[in-house]
Amino acid sequence: MSFRSSAEKWKDEAIRLRRHIHQNPELGHQEFETAKLVAQFLEDAGLEVETGVGGTGVVGLLKGGREGRTIGIRADMDALPIEEKTGLPFASVREGVMHACGHDVH
Repeated sequence: MSFRSSAEKWKDEAIRLRRHIHQNPELGHQEFETAKLVAQFLEDAGLEVETGVGGTGVVGLLKGGREGRTIGIRADMDALPIEEKTGLPFASVREGVMHACGHDVH
Protein backbone atom coordinates (compact mmCIF):
# COMPACT_ATOMS: atom_id res chain seq x y z
CA MET A 1 0.00 0.00 0.00
CA SER A 2 1.41 3.40 -0.95
CA PHE A 3 1.73 6.27 1.52
CA ARG A 4 -0.93 8.23 -0.39
CA SER A 5 -3.46 5.39 -0.33
CA SER A 6 -2.75 4.74 3.35
CA ALA A 7 -3.24 8.44 4.12
CA GLU A 8 -6.50 8.50 2.16
CA LYS A 9 -7.72 5.43 4.07
CA TRP A 10 -7.30 7.21 7.43
CA LYS A 11 -8.08 10.79 6.30
CA ASP A 12 -11.69 11.08 7.47
CA GLU A 13 -11.03 9.35 10.79
CA ALA A 14 -7.94 11.50 11.44
CA ILE A 15 -9.93 14.69 10.77
CA ARG A 16 -12.74 13.51 13.03
CA LEU A 17 -10.28 12.66 15.80
CA ARG A 18 -8.42 15.97 15.47
CA ARG A 19 -11.64 17.96 15.66
CA HIS A 20 -12.82 15.99 18.68
CA ILE A 21 -9.52 16.59 20.46
CA HIS A 22 -9.62 20.30 19.54
CA GLN A 23 -13.16 20.57 20.88
CA ASN A 24 -12.27 18.76 24.13
CA PRO A 25 -8.86 20.14 25.13
CA GLU A 26 -6.99 19.06 28.24
CA LEU A 27 -4.15 20.91 29.94
CA GLY A 28 -0.69 19.39 30.23
CA HIS A 29 -0.42 16.26 32.40
CA GLN A 30 -4.23 16.09 32.41
CA GLU A 31 -4.74 14.62 28.93
CA PHE A 32 -6.40 11.44 30.17
CA GLU A 33 -9.29 11.32 27.67
CA THR A 34 -7.07 12.51 24.82
CA ALA A 35 -4.55 9.76 25.60
CA LYS A 36 -7.33 7.14 25.52
CA LEU A 37 -8.51 8.39 22.12
CA VAL A 38 -5.01 8.44 20.65
CA ALA A 39 -4.19 5.00 22.01
CA GLN A 40 -7.41 3.55 20.58
CA PHE A 41 -6.76 5.15 17.18
CA LEU A 42 -3.24 3.70 17.08
CA GLU A 43 -4.44 0.26 18.19
CA ASP A 44 -7.17 0.33 15.53
CA ALA A 45 -4.45 1.15 12.98
CA GLY A 46 -2.59 -2.00 14.04
CA LEU A 47 0.24 -0.46 16.05
CA GLU A 48 1.65 -1.76 19.32
CA VAL A 49 0.67 0.80 21.97
CA GLU A 50 2.15 1.73 25.33
CA THR A 51 0.24 4.15 27.55
CA GLY A 52 1.10 6.09 30.70
CA VAL A 53 4.48 7.15 29.33
CA GLY A 54 5.65 10.05 31.48
CA GLY A 55 2.15 10.20 32.94
CA THR A 56 -0.30 10.71 30.08
CA GLY A 57 1.95 9.95 27.11
CA VAL A 58 1.20 7.38 24.43
CA VAL A 59 3.73 5.56 22.24
CA GLY A 60 2.69 3.71 19.11
CA LEU A 61 5.16 1.30 17.52
CA LEU A 62 4.80 0.38 13.88
CA LYS A 63 7.20 -2.42 12.99
CA GLY A 64 8.37 -2.81 9.44
CA GLY A 65 9.37 -6.01 7.76
CA ARG A 66 13.10 -5.27 7.78
CA GLU A 67 15.82 -4.40 10.26
CA GLY A 68 17.32 -0.96 9.99
CA ARG A 69 16.61 2.65 10.67
CA THR A 70 13.95 3.84 13.05
CA ILE A 71 11.90 7.00 12.64
CA GLY A 72 10.33 8.82 15.57
CA ILE A 73 7.36 11.14 15.22
CA ARG A 74 6.34 13.31 18.15
CA ALA A 75 2.99 15.00 18.66
CA ASP A 76 1.82 17.19 21.52
CA MET A 77 -1.63 16.68 23.07
CA ASP A 78 -1.76 19.43 25.68
CA ALA A 79 -3.84 22.58 25.45
CA LEU A 80 -3.32 26.05 26.89
CA PRO A 81 -5.31 27.97 29.52
CA ILE A 82 -6.79 30.35 26.93
CA GLU A 83 -10.42 31.06 26.04
CA GLU A 84 -11.19 30.08 22.45
CA LYS A 85 -12.97 32.68 20.35
CA THR A 86 -12.46 31.27 16.85
CA GLY A 87 -16.08 30.55 16.01
CA LEU A 88 -15.08 27.21 14.48
CA PRO A 89 -17.74 24.49 14.50
CA PHE A 90 -15.28 22.35 16.48
CA ALA A 91 -14.17 25.12 18.87
CA SER A 92 -13.37 24.19 22.46
CA VAL A 93 -16.34 23.40 24.65
CA ARG A 94 -14.18 23.69 27.78
CA GLU A 95 -14.22 27.16 29.24
CA GLY A 96 -10.77 28.75 29.43
CA VAL A 97 -8.91 25.91 27.67
CA MET A 98 -8.03 25.57 23.99
CA HIS A 99 -5.52 24.15 21.55
CA ALA A 100 -3.89 27.43 20.52
CA CYS A 101 -0.31 26.40 19.78
CA GLY A 102 -0.87 25.37 16.19
CA HIS A 103 0.55 21.90 16.92
CA ASP A 104 -2.66 19.87 16.84
CA VAL A 105 -1.69 16.50 15.40
CA HIS A 106 1.51 17.78 13.80
